Amino acid sequence: MTEQNTDNFTKKAESFYKRTIRSFVVRGGRMTEGQQKAYDNNWKHYGLNHQDGLLNYKAIFGREADIVVEIGFGMGTSLIEMAKNAPEKDFIGIEVHPPGVAKLMMMAAEQDLKNIRVYCHDAIEVMQDCIPPASISCLQLFFPDPWHKKKHNKRRIVQTGFATKVASLLQDGGVFHMATDWEPYAEHMLEVMEQHEAYNNAAGEKQFHPRPEWRPLTKFEQRGEKLGHGVWDLIYLKKGVS
Repeated sequence: MTEQNTDNFTKKAESFYKRTIRSFVVRGGRMTEGQQKAYDNNWKHYGLNHQDGLLNYKAIFGREADIVVEIGFGMGTSLIEMAKNAPEKDFIGIEVHPPGVAKLMMMAAEQDLKNIRVYCHDAIEVMQDCIPPASISCLQLFFPDPWHKKKHNKRRIVQTGFATKVASLLQDGGVFHMATDWEPYAEHMLEVMEQHEAYNNAAGEKQFHPRPEWRPLTKFEQRGEKLGHGVWDLIYLKKGVS
């Protein structure tokens, strides 16, 4: 990819993010008393605030390491497992569901994990305002809302503009890893990513990727497998500047 092309997709990403996008519905209501206590007790150590702006990873983690960002981690079980299994990497989770954030921080504290931090905020705004350009090694997007109805398909987070923004945050050779259990959405993701100039498909042109060992098999997936449901992984690598 030429330097001019890199500038072009960065400008496209900035244009895309000038308008507000919501690809999620905030689930649940109030936190339980226990969840609120976990949130309050652990936020000072694990929480990141959108209003603080651009991140300084070394100041946050006390070291320089590969940065993995996950959008929409749910209740956090798989992200905690990944952080535990890869202590050489630092992980940043982004989730809008406060009970899930509280649960993740509680598990991190129980296991004394040093390599994980979390936002409770809209991922689009965090990506725009807080993640430095070309600074992360991997962005993970697992089981995003598929927006099943055709009239809602435009709300799916994986669109050309989103892929462009992700590319602007990834280091050269960085990984954009997606997974979904909704086949029409998997096909949509494949179509979007295959047409994007910033990426190469790690599995080969127009191919889905086998679930890699580093992505934990969730209880959700295990239930789905018993029912015969499929899961599709897509892994794309950001092209280097030539």
